[in-house]
Amino acid sequence: MNKILKNVIIVSSIAALLSCSASPTGRKRVLLYDDSKMSALGAQSFEEIKKQEKIYTDKATNDYVACVSNAVTAEIPGHYGDEDWEVVVFDSDQVNAFALPGAHVGVYTGLIKVAETPDQLATVIGHEIAHVLAEHSNERLSQNQIAGIGTAVAAVAIGVSDDVKHKGAAMAALGLGVQYGVLLPYGRTQESEADLMGLDLMASAGFDPRASVALWQNMAKAGGGSVPEFLSTHPSNQTRISDLEERMPRAIQLEKQAIAQGKSPQCIRPASFDAKETSKESDVDKTS
Repeated sequence: MNKILKNVIIVSSIAALLSCSASPTGRKRVLLYDDSKMSALGAQSFEEIKKQEKIYTDKATNDYVACVSNAVTAEIPGHYGDEDWEVVVFDSDQVNAFALPGAHVGVYTGLIKVAETPDQLATVIGHEIAHVLAEHSNERLSQNQIAGIGTAVAAVAIGVSDDVKHKGAAMAALGLGVQYGVLLPYGRTQESEADLMGLDLMASAGFDPRASVALWQNMAKAGGGSVPEFLSTHPSNQTRISDLEERMPRAIQLEKQAIAQGKSPQCIRPASFDAKETSKESDVDKTS
């Protein structure tokens, strides 16, 4: 029997024996990896990204991103809520952010320019953290293995392979490109889940959930009116906004409850990121 086919049959048989796990929205899926393995993979990947990408050291910017991130992570339920989340700002015009298993968050300076308020930045950070809470990278890695792609990928996930090709596949499961700094989108279903979970998370921290609509409108403008490349397989901006607006009454109630509890994050966005402000220094020391 073909070796690949045999691996597919073995993996599929194992998956069939496993009980399906429900996503936070009730969607059934199979997760093959435990939290410790995913956290180890996330930590390893984050360290490699920090070696490849230029870290932005401006204190005011780091304080701002940390303020927003800390307010959001303080609302995380379960064991991830007890984690000390590592937040790093990367010096790049890329309009994006990411979060990895093991409690790691990366934010690009390009996003801070487009996310014009703390509430808008909280929308993105909440969204990315929601991917971790919903175990979307575990789900994607498991799907790859079941599809026959990942016998070797699984070896990377449990730390027994350093093969560059297979490591690249594992990184892709985390939403990271083989070339660090290139972020890969999750599927539309996963993105929609992260939108709604992230909205609840940021609202529970005392941020204004209505800013999420303005954020995605800004994202569309950043793409010149079309969907930016990094959102190419995400829900369309209009679909995304419609879903958020449907969820908005619940999110507004969460915000009101947060404010009543004294939660009102005072995060100061550096003026250097205001509209039409540009900085040329980000490319000076950047390594390729």
